[in-house]
Amino acid sequence: MHAPITALYAGLLALLFLFLAARVVMVRRSTSIGLGDGGNAVLLTRIRIHGNAAEYVPLALLLMLILEVNGASARRLHWLGIVLVIGRIAHAQGLSQSSGTTPGRLVGNVLTWGVMLFAAVASIRSY
Repeated sequence: MHAPITALYAGLLALLFLFLAARVVMVRRSTSIGLGDGGNAVLLTRIRIHGNAAEYVPLALLLMLILEVNGASARRLHWLGIVLVIGRIAHAQGLSQSSGTTPGRLVGNVLTWGVMLFAAVASIRSY
């Protein structure tokens, strides 16, 4: 099985994931909070940004992998990957600005869910 397009986006999103994890660690070190959020709003926000990526990115990548293995076009896969990366960056940026609804958070959610919905339906249709 060869899936170079999914591998590209998995790599890019892994770099983003590591960046988000490093942001959590920076606050943990500066506040000496080793576990949980210790009531620190900044730490809680960064934990949730990182956690949200951990919750959504793996399934989105799995769906992309299924499509690639089943012969989806390179163009379609690149569009899904690009939109997913943009969505994850927008979500992280938006949630970093405010714990409420922000344009970035909304765009990030819509793009991420859109990729997952499209890929899920395409996966079902490939059956």
